Amino acid sequence: MKDENCIFCRIAAGDIPSTTIYEDEFFIVIMDLSPATKGHALIIPKEHMADIFEMDEKTAGKLFKLAVRIAKAMKKALNCDGLNIVQNNGEIAGQTVRHFHLHLIPRYEGDGQNILWTPGEASDEERRMTAEAIREKM
Repeated sequence: MKDENCIFCRIAAGDIPSTTIYEDEFFIVIMDLSPATKGHALIIPKEHMADIFEMDEKTAGKLFKLAVRIAKAMKKALNCDGLNIVQNNGEIAGQTVRHFHLHLIPRYEGDGQNILWTPGEASDEERRMTAEAIREKM
């Protein structure tokens, strides 16, 4: 389903031009307009879904299979030293476009990017209780 007000839906439909790496019936992979590094790409499902919470497991499986394929091609084509896979859900997590998209960001020694988090702390009991709460909802 397409959302006429969604920029990624419009890109996937071909209404807005993009530099496309790959396209099939389910996804389009485009170069990011504001790349973090050379080769930064986005995998965008053609079906509109706001975030991972709206994605079904079958689509997720296809998405990650494609991500592996694109990542390996990036490694060969760009000779990058590493790769970040980034996916934000919700404004608090840094999502700026409310259409699920997966960032593939090639990393290079000295590229100046810092896509990491500050490690926190949790007690054994806190981890156990959190894991139990998540398991109960699966």
